[in-house]
Amino acid sequence: MRPSVRTHLLSIVALSVVATAACGTSSGDDTASATSCAPASDIDDGPIRVAATVAPITNIVSVVAAGSGIEIEGIVPEGVNSHLYEPSPGAAATIESADVVFLNGLDLEAPTKQLALANIDDGVVCELGNEILPEDAYLFDFSFPESAGSPNPHLWTNPPMARAYAAVVRDVLTVIDPDHADVFAANDAAFAERVEALDAAIRTASGTLAPEERLLLTYHDAYAYFAEEYDWSVVGAVQPSSFDEPTPREVASLIEQVRDAGVTAIFGSEVFPSPVLRQIADETGVEYVDDLRDDDLPGDPGDVGHSWLGLMQVNMVTIIEALGGDASAIAELDVTPDADDVAAYAQ
Repeated sequence: MRPSVRTHLLSIVALSVVATAACGTSSGDDTASATSCAPASDIDDGPIRVAATVAPITNIVSVVAAGSGIEIEGIVPEGVNSHLYEPSPGAAATIESADVVFLNGLDLEAPTKQLALANIDDGVVCELGNEILPEDAYLFDFSFPESAGSPNPHLWTNPPMARAYAAVVRDVLTVIDPDHADVFAANDAAFAERVEALDAAIRTASGTLAPEERLLLTYHDAYAYFAEEYDWSVVGAVQPSSFDEPTPREVASLIEQVRDAGVTAIFGSEVFPSPVLRQIADETGVEYVDDLRDDDLPGDPGDVGHSWLGLMQVNMVTIIEALGGDASAIAELDVTPDADDVAAYAQ
């Protein structure tokens, strides 16, 4: 595992620099294991049912469980704001019947977590982010200020941390379904190889940009852990912790600092459309790219690229090419799944 890179997050709207914590996690450690979310025993009375929240986590669970017969159902619909999503009655029924509910954690899906804790019967609620990330490695920024108490929860955009998520899923599934332990281990090992290839490709593609060109200005800050891992700088995030639009004064300050920082492209989100970002792009002459995805997988369920790996490929190619780099190493990765994705994704 390469050491993570200590970075500083400049919150443009807040006009301040926030020092981030060094990321000393077990994110790339193959020995990462489930601890507090581990079930007490195996399940031998019928089909095993697993629920997961956002689509990238649902896909990682599906990749690890492939070929075991475990039923997997997503809870949070793709294309919605997972921070604010209020679970439907159908989601409550899914949770109640689940043997394990996998959440990202770190307060990403607070309403869903509350529902899970209130409704799950004899099952286990497992918060993956809380499992792999110690508190002294939490990152805070403008969208997720330390004063609010909730760290940036977007760990899955950092490949080594997604790898660690899979290792926790492997361990949990092995406890509840030991008959398929070899299947889970093999699937997890195959996923680890995929992550390793993506990791190498990202480092190669990032290297085609000078460090001062690796600047991320986004609407929603989903790349803090990615930036620390790969020596990028998160220049800022427009969306404040309240999820409201910034004030006119904040926008004016943002425009000034975009010019000062030498940002060449700013990135919007399909889930968080922002006229503010387009205004900033127009007034600064900077390219505006509005199709990044935080937790909305590309294509439709069943499509080749509808996966965590496909999500990372699309986003990384989009970012690096928009900034003038060569993303061919990432674009050339084969994202064809090793097995059929049997998860039912919430739409």
